[in-house]
Amino acid sequence: MNASALPPPAEPDQGALRAAIVTTANALTHARLNHGAAGNVSARTATGMLITPSGLPAERMLGDDIAHVAANGTASGRLAPSSEWRFHADLYAHRPEAGAIIHTHAPFATALACQRIEIPPFHYMIARFGGTSVRCARYATFGTQALSDHIVAAIAGRSACLIANHGMLVFGPDLEHALAAAIEFESLCEQYWRTLQLGPPVCLSSDEMAEVIEKFRWYGRPQDSGD
Repeated sequence: MNASALPPPAEPDQGALRAAIVTTANALTHARLNHGAAGNVSARTATGMLITPSGLPAERMLGDDIAHVAANGTASGRLAPSSEWRFHADLYAHRPEAGAIIHTHAPFATALACQRIEIPPFHYMIARFGGTSVRCARYATFGTQALSDHIVAAIAGRSACLIANHGMLVFGPDLEHALAAAIEFESLCEQYWRTLQLGPPVCLSSDEMAEVIEKFRWYGRPQDSGD
C-alpha cells in the first residue's frame, strides 16, 4: 500500500459520511479525548475508507478535507490522509465487522498506554470490548507497518486496545457506535487509573467474566418478552 495521490475513484456521493466524520472528530475534541490534530477517525466505504486528513485540527476540518484511501492504499483528495491510515486499512481488512475506527490520545488511556499496561477484569464492563482484558499493542513508530501489525495482533478478538506510548483505538459498526465506545473506554481507563491509586484491584474470576461476556452477546438487542 502506498497512499500516493491520484484522482478520486468513481463512487456514489459520500457527503453525508464525510460530514459525519468531521462531526465525530469534533465530538472527540469536545469530550477531551483529542486535542489539536491528534488522533484520527475513519469509516469504511465500498472501495476502501474515508479518513481524517493529516495535521488538520478538527475545528478547521470540512467535509471536502476528508481523504479517501482505496483498498490498495491509493489515496485521493485535496489533502493527504492521516499518517496513520495504514492501521485503519489493515483493521478493515482483518475485521469485517468494523465499520468505523477511532484513534485518540485520550488522557487516561494514554497514561496507561505509556506504562504499557494490559487492563485486567477489574470491572465487568471490560467485557464490553470483547474479552476478559484489554491488551496494549507493542510500541512502534507511528505510521509504520510494524505499528499496524502490533495493533491488529493486540485487538484480535476485541474491539479496543491501548497502543504503547501512544494512545488508544476502538472500532464499531458505524461512527455513532465507535464514538460511544471511545468515550466509554476512556471512562473505563480513568476508573482503572483511579483504582490503581488505592492498590492492586480485586479482579473478577474467569467464570464471572465468562458469564458477563455471554450476557453482552445480547446487550442492547430487542428481547422476546415471552408474551
